[in-house]
Amino acid sequence: MPHHTMTFESNIINGNARNNPATNHIQIGGRKSTLAVVQSEIVKKEIEEAFPHINCSILALSTLGDKIQNKPLYSFGGKSLWTKELEILLLDSIDEFPQLDLIVHSLKDMPTNLPDEFELGCILKREDPRDALVMRAGSPYKTLDDLPAGSVVGTSSIRRSSQLVKNYPHLKFDSVRGNLQTRLSKLDDDSQPFECIILASAGLIRVGLGHRVTDYLNAPHMYYAVGQGALGVEIRKNDTKMKNILAKISHIPTSLCCYAERSLMRYLEGGCSVPIGVHTNYDEDSKVLKFEAIIVSPDGTQFVEDELEAQVETLQQAEALGIQLGDRLIAKGAKDILDKIDFNRINQAPSTINTPTPSIATSIEAVVSTAN
Repeated sequence: MPHHTMTFESNIINGNARNNPATNHIQIGGRKSTLAVVQSEIVKKEIEEAFPHINCSILALSTLGDKIQNKPLYSFGGKSLWTKELEILLLDSIDEFPQLDLIVHSLKDMPTNLPDEFELGCILKREDPRDALVMRAGSPYKTLDDLPAGSVVGTSSIRRSSQLVKNYPHLKFDSVRGNLQTRLSKLDDDSQPFECIILASAGLIRVGLGHRVTDYLNAPHMYYAVGQGALGVEIRKNDTKMKNILAKISHIPTSLCCYAERSLMRYLEGGCSVPIGVHTNYDEDSKVLKFEAIIVSPDGTQFVEDELEAQVETLQQAEALGIQLGDRLIAKGAKDILDKIDFNRINQAPSTINTPTPSIATSIEAVVSTAN
């Protein structure tokens, strides 16, 4: 892969790009998992349909989080593992790895406070944001209510497990890590204890595994994660050319909902792994955004929930709504619940795990896709 930074001329921004591959190319970066590559392909397709003269390439990287499959994410660094190694390439090329123009993320994996050098360039239209119940192959059970006491539910999410133990105290919960295929294999393996696992519906749908969904989990029994089901595109801060390109593929209703959700999380100082669940809906006719949220203690014994709705037409108004809902939750005791959580345990690597971040040049495997 040649080492050069792709540039854009102003006529590309106006949709009148010339047929010069040196100036009409966008380098997309993302993770190497099957789902992440599919998500990068979604962004590639949307850009190339909006700008027929722009060609996109995809660089798929394995990150530290992909390499450590035997520990829940909250125990060794949280979701920032998915972003930081890719961000290095957003700033510059390194050895055989080209400089990236943008990074595609599952929005729920993106920290609400990005490093100063970067910003959220756009949010694409949301897939189904709900959590999905997936039963073991051949299971006679269809819902969580059907499961006998002591059944083991697989999930590595504190948000999910805290809501589940609150609503289903008779069930047991155990961590299950890996990509979608790995988790499903563990579920269907008779030597594994899982009767079912909880996954994001969006991921299953995007990789063609929607048929494995046994039941969709809805609020108030299960609020989904901030940003779940949406794709976020990270770019260098103040990259006007990329922002103008991404404006063509941004989905405004999704953006308003997700900005409100991320504002709430940021206001409550909650990391991606903290048990904050949300449910949002935007009515494009009335411009009303309805926002529901819940905070649950990890053991499920304490929780607060509230909802708010208002006319919202700008990202700033959406963020303000998130703060207003945050104030209502704080008044009910949200801060007390969050303050009791051991954030060191959730967001930092324990001393027993020796997993320093590998260097980009020596430890990250790369696969380059240049599909036309």
